[in-house]
Amino acid sequence: MQLSIKSLSLAALLSTAAVSTAVMAGAQDAIEPPDDAVLTEDIAGKVVVGWVEKGLILPEETAVKIKVDSGALTSSMHAVNLERFTRKGKKWVRYDVPVVDADTGNRVTLHFERPVFRQMTVRGAGGEDYRPVVKMRMCVGNRIYDEQFSLRDRSDMTYPVLLGRRTIEHIGLIDVSDTFMLPLDCPDAASEEERNRQQLMKDDATLVDDSQIDQPSEPEEDDREDREEERSE
Repeated sequence: MQLSIKSLSLAALLSTAAVSTAVMAGAQDAIEPPDDAVLTEDIAGKVVVGWVEKGLILPEETAVKIKVDSGALTSSMHAVNLERFTRKGKKWVRYDVPVVDADTGNRVTLHFERPVFRQMTVRGAGGEDYRPVVKMRMCVGNRIYDEQFSLRDRSDMTYPVLLGRRTIEHIGLIDVSDTFMLPLDCPDAASEEERNRQQLMKDDATLVDDSQIDQPSEPEEDDREDREEERSE
């Protein structure tokens, strides 16, 4: 029995060696991907962004620095003086966004009023927090994205705007080794169109999308965890 096992083991070893030799011999040949493989160039409409880019928070024309961070799920925007109110039976929020103009270095304060899209539960070291989430349009490169942003005071962070995975999946891919890859080239009519859209929602409550405002949300991790990382960049 021992001889048979040894013979079988030797045969298996020789067979494995033969297969390995054949694989190595054919390694020089190009291996074609399967027909159903999805290649990068096949992902229509996707672009590559750096981990920091410039963008416009429409309808304002002030360029701000935005951090692209796949570690966060929902995008976040710096907001102070946050005030909740009701307009035509819908929940709205007004807030100020103090930023440094990425082109001039001047400090400016942007003023916004937006309907509340949903409430977000955030889990951090201090327990759970609740933040309003609004939909805002932002121009990155030459494209406009209508995205969800949670509002909170980000004055302790380097970047006033953080783009999370919900937004990144609409934009494309991140090159973590580079920054400011996309020249900011927002369409000329974008700001005026957004002003008109906001006014229409103020006048007609049926245009307000608050379909998720009463939907329970799974707690998300607090993006304050990035504070020390940003300070060291």
